[in-house]
Amino acid sequence: MIQYIWLILIALTLFAFLLGWLELMSSVMVIILLITTFIKGQLVIDYFMGLKNTHLKYRLIPTLWLTVVVSLIALAYFFPAN
Repeated sequence: MIQYIWLILIALTLFAFLLGWLELMSSVMVIILLITTFIKGQLVIDYFMGLKNTHLKYRLIPTLWLTVVVSLIALAYFFPAN
């Protein structure tokens, strides 16, 4: 199972890299990248940090942190300080 998670993480990372390399950035692509970043973070939390089968309260701490970070990145992108 871990091998498949690892391959998914690599595929999502390559997707993000190619979007930047090919300069295909738009508001929709930024939203997609933020979603894939959240998915990657959640996969790391669940499988590589070993929190998949723990109590929900222990899984919520890093998930909420990840949500806050991704949300702040989105706010900074869509509402830049001028």
